[in-house]
Amino acid sequence: MAAITSALIAIAGVVLGWIAIEIACKPCLERGREAIDRSLNPDYDPDDAVSNNNNIRAPLITSESNDPVVVASSTASYDSSVKPI
Repeated sequence: MAAITSALIAIAGVVLGWIAIEIACKPCLERGREAIDRSLNPDYDPDDAVSNNNNIRAPLITSESNDPVVVASSTASYDSSVKPI
């Protein structure tokens, strides 16, 4: 009977320890689980989730710019007749 009691106390200790870790590290664990879910989702495309307001990797110059110099340089084509030496 003592072995069963010891086993139940050990199992209860492990469960309570697991709950304590889940509560203490909840924000970090949620972000990690969301990242894992996104990486395992075959339909997730990181390019679709880009927001220009808060994405540090967003392009600084886009083709929607009203600056004629920027638009001209972004629409210029490569001249293949000029060969490098």
